[in-house]
Amino acid sequence: MMMTLIVLAVIAAVIVFWGVGIYNGLVAARNAFRNAFAQIDVQLTRRYDLIPNLVEVAKTYLKHERETLEAVIQARAAAVSGLAAAKAQPGSAEAMAKLGAAEGGLAGALSRLMVVAEAYPDLKGNQNMMQLSEELSSTENKIAFARQAYNDSVMAYNNRREMFPGNLVAGSFGFQPASLLEISEPGRREPPKVAF
Repeated sequence: MMMTLIVLAVIAAVIVFWGVGIYNGLVAARNAFRNAFAQIDVQLTRRYDLIPNLVEVAKTYLKHERETLEAVIQARAAAVSGLAAAKAQPGSAEAMAKLGAAEGGLAGALSRLMVVAEAYPDLKGNQNMMQLSEELSSTENKIAFARQAYNDSVMAYNNRREMFPGNLVAGSFGFQPASLLEISEPGRREPPKVAF
């Protein structure tokens, strides 16, 4: 009888430690994707801070391109709003979709601004414009890397919460699925198809 109780106690202890280990792994994975999103937040905020300066420099030269400048300003405001919603709920499907759409709109508006700027040699040659464009380009690269790290962390978290036996613990403790950050790029050209 005593031996049976000891065996049952050992089995119960193993099950408890196993459950705690899985729970802690889920918490660590969730914190990892939230931290990865915080890195995206840093880079997007840097980008949002650069845009007003870029628009201000361009204003002097692009007096006839007011619509383009206003589109950039509006797209920036929408992206800032999308980021605020995503910061409140990193990983939420709705928040990530809103941020992705807003970022796609901002990317489109910025690319239109750069295309218009190409038509103005004085603006293109302006030292401030060149420096801001370079900083913006560098920031875009950092955003891409941060987004990739975030998406990798989300995938690891979702895998951990969906695979057996983690799904048992995740379901019991309310670990919700996290969504990837996918940025839609309007007007993105598909590669040409070659057929023989």
